[in-house]
Amino acid sequence: MKYLIINPGSTSTKISVFENNVDLFTESVFHDAPKLLSFKTTNEQLPFRKKVVLDLLEKYHIDIKDIDVFVGRGGCAYSQEEGVMEIDENLFRDTASDVGGSDHPAKLGTMMAYEFGKEFNKPMYTVNPTNVDELIDVARLTGIKGVYRRAQSHVLNQKGIARLHCKKVGAKYEESSFIVCHIDGGITISAHLNGRMIDGTEGAGGDGPFTPTRLGSIPVMEVAKYLESHSCLDVEAMCSRSGGFVSHFGTSDANKIHDLVLSGDEHATLVWQTMIYQLCKSIGAMAVVLKGNVDAILLTGGLVRFSDVVAGVKERCGWLSPIFTYSGEVEQEAMYEEALEVVEGRKRANSYSGSPIFKGFAWDKN
Repeated sequence: MKYLIINPGSTSTKISVFENNVDLFTESVFHDAPKLLSFKTTNEQLPFRKKVVLDLLEKYHIDIKDIDVFVGRGGCAYSQEEGVMEIDENLFRDTASDVGGSDHPAKLGTMMAYEFGKEFNKPMYTVNPTNVDELIDVARLTGIKGVYRRAQSHVLNQKGIARLHCKKVGAKYEESSFIVCHIDGGITISAHLNGRMIDGTEGAGGDGPFTPTRLGSIPVMEVAKYLESHSCLDVEAMCSRSGGFVSHFGTSDANKIHDLVLSGDEHATLVWQTMIYQLCKSIGAMAVVLKGNVDAILLTGGLVRFSDVVAGVKERCGWLSPIFTYSGEVEQEAMYEEALEVVEGRKRANSYSGSPIFKGFAWDKN
C-alpha cells in the first residue's frame, strides 16, 4: 500500500510516499515570504499547495490514483488528544474555519488529505496536530479573566524527537523530563514530563522567540501602540507569516540572512543573535516549569543546521542539562508509522470530538 504524507509548513511544503516501510521519496519545496504573502489568507494557499504536491508526484512518476492512504499534518480545529485521528467532514470544516483560534499552514495538510481522500474514496488521517492539548492548569491562566493560553506547538516533531532520543539512550518517554525545541521557520519550546507536553510557547500565537516568519513575544502596550496605525489582521499575519525575518528583511530565507551575518552585516547579526537569545530565554522558562529536573534539552528543526545556533544554546543553557541535537525533523516518518499502525489494526484512530479539550474553569460558567 502507498501512503502519501503531506506536511505544509510556514516556509515549505514537504511530501513523502511510503510503501511497505520503504520511503519511495521525500522532498521539500521552499516557499519564500513574498510568494506566500501574495495570498490574503492561509486557506487561499490551498490550490497552490495542492499543485506543489501533484507536481512532486508527477516528478517521481507516481499517479495520485495509486495512493491508498492520505495522511496530512493538522491543526487549527478544536484542540484534541495525542494520536492518530480520522479526517471527517467536521474536522475539515473546523480546520478551515480556524475554530481552535490559530491560523497555521499545518491546517492545509488536513485539508488536502481530506480533498484527495474524498476524490479517490481512500482513508485519510492526521497525526498529532499542532494543538494537541496536555497543558497543566497553571500554564493556562493569564492576568485577564476568561483569556487563556492555548496549546499550540510543533507537537508532531517534538514528540517524535523525544521518542527517538529515548530509543537512542534506552529511556522511556513516559518516564522522562525533556525540554524540546523545534527551531525552524516557526520555533516552539515545550516542557515534556512523563510523556505529556505540560507547558510551552505558543509559537503561532505571538509567544516565545521571534523566527524567520513570526513576531515572537512583544509587550502588550507596544502591540497596542502598533495597532493605532495597523489592523488586527496585520498582527495576525505577523504571528505566522510576515513577522521576524520577513518584517526585518522581506524574506524568510534563513540561508540569506545567515550569509548576511557571515558578511558582517550589523542589522542581520543583531537579529540573528537576538533570535538565539530569545530561544535560550524560553528554554530557561521551561527548565523552571520542570523544577530544574531536566534529563535533556533536545534541539531539532531546520535551523539546527547552523552551528552558531547550537553553539549559542550550549553557551547559555549548557549548565541546565545535557544538550542533544537532531537536525531536521522526523514528522514524515512519525505520520507514516502512526497511520500504518491504524491501517494494520494495531491501533485505533481517534475520532474528532468537535469540542476543545479545555472548556474553561468552573468560575467561567458563573
